[in-house]
Amino acid sequence: MTPVEIEKIELKYLNKYYYFLKFAEDEMFAGFKTKEAIKDDWFGLYGSSEGEGISDFAVGAERIVYSLINGKGIGQPNSSPVGADLFFEVEDAYIHIDMKTVNLNNIGDFTNSIFIGENQNSYKGTIKKRSGIEEVYIPALPTFYNKGKDNEKICLSYFITILYDKEDLSIKIISIDSMPNGELEYHYKERPLRAGKNPGKARYDLKEVNQFELLPNKPSRIKVVYYDETMSDDLQKKLKLFKTIYNNQH
Repeated sequence: MTPVEIEKIELKYLNKYYYFLKFAEDEMFAGFKTKEAIKDDWFGLYGSSEGEGISDFAVGAERIVYSLINGKGIGQPNSSPVGADLFFEVEDAYIHIDMKTVNLNNIGDFTNSIFIGENQNSYKGTIKKRSGIEEVYIPALPTFYNKGKDNEKICLSYFITILYDKEDLSIKIISIDSMPNGELEYHYKERPLRAGKNPGKARYDLKEVNQFELLPNKPSRIKVVYYDETMSDDLQKKLKLFKTIYNNQH
């Protein structure tokens, strides 16, 4: 499979999941609202965890989104213990999907780069730290499953990201992002990777790599499923990339 063919299939499934999430948008938000009926029994009892990619909003939101995707039967779920939270096999690929929730207080974790686990991507590369030290990042996923065999299929990584207000748990943006397959390292080099908060951990640098650079017109690697147009002007300025993508989709 050529690098261009890799980006074509990455874009193919990015579009497929974007349209699915748009189709299920009303069901998603109906699911998000179900917490309100029992608010007196949970409000004030939840808390934040300190790890990257974990928030007080994460568990409930993930439950809703994952139930919708699983319920529609997109591909065959795979039981491998190594993989993202959702792992499907389709006709021409193995697809890993993970979900990230970020509150407005940590907006840079949404606009600049997002935490990625080793089980969620196939991009091996060198991370340049602020200290000047270079660290080799080794993911747990292969670039292709059964590489070199008759049943070889590419490994694709996607992240559904939600930006929300911690004060009232209102959602500001829902997007889905496509991280480059590790075979594209020859082109993107170290640009998709940034140092995580802990040694050996990494982040996907959305600010640096957010286009399919090998395809005509360089389509975006980010699709905005939902954008709250009532956000303040100051907040929308901070979310300029996502606003531009959202506007270009409409």
